[in-house]
Amino acid sequence: MKVMLLAAGKGTRMLPLTATLPKPLLKVGGLSLIEHQILKLKAAGFTDFVINHAWLGLQIEQALGDGSRYGVHIAWSREDEPLETAGGIVQALPLLGPDPFVLVNADIWTDFDFGRLRTALPANGLAHLVLVQNPQHHPSGDFVLDASAHLLLPGAISAPAYTYSGIAVYHPLLFAGVTERKYPLLPLLKSAIAQGRASGQFHAGDWLDVGTPERLHELDQRLSRRQ
Repeated sequence: MKVMLLAAGKGTRMLPLTATLPKPLLKVGGLSLIEHQILKLKAAGFTDFVINHAWLGLQIEQALGDGSRYGVHIAWSREDEPLETAGGIVQALPLLGPDPFVLVNADIWTDFDFGRLRTALPANGLAHLVLVQNPQHHPSGDFVLDASAHLLLPGAISAPAYTYSGIAVYHPLLFAGVTERKYPLLPLLKSAIAQGRASGQFHAGDWLDVGTPERLHELDQRLSRRQ
């Protein structure tokens, strides 16, 4: 099963740190954010990666190379401009192939067991999302889970909404028919939900959207104390 790491964002909330360094290369605990992801995914048995990039992306390529130093293989999907999430995935589909793949944002921190994703997508599923408790900066959440782990939009049932973690399994068929170069992910997820072909699971463990210099510093301090 292949993994796509999303690394094309400009990281404007991280300025001035990202003025000359792409966000995935910011370091916590002695390693870059994206290296932490690669190593955790490798430990869960994933060795075939596709990484997209745009802003200062060649720095990411130079830092990671072909992945051999980590015991993995990396293929690169280069974007001359950010294509939004779905647009970036569509461009990378020839590298990802016809089978379901794992998608992970390069700028999150989590103790989630990535190995659980291998069997997470139901037979007819198009999307399976990992949801987490709503952080302070996103209190309203994104999606709801029913008793059968179907993914629903907030308000569809009387249940709490949780936040999309940036971890998911997608089937390439989810992106069929997307022709625009720049395209967001949410309309495709809404379509899969309407078809009853989107599922999810809740992760109650450690998760952080490393979206600001303050959160980056907090995480670095936390990891340094552990070491």
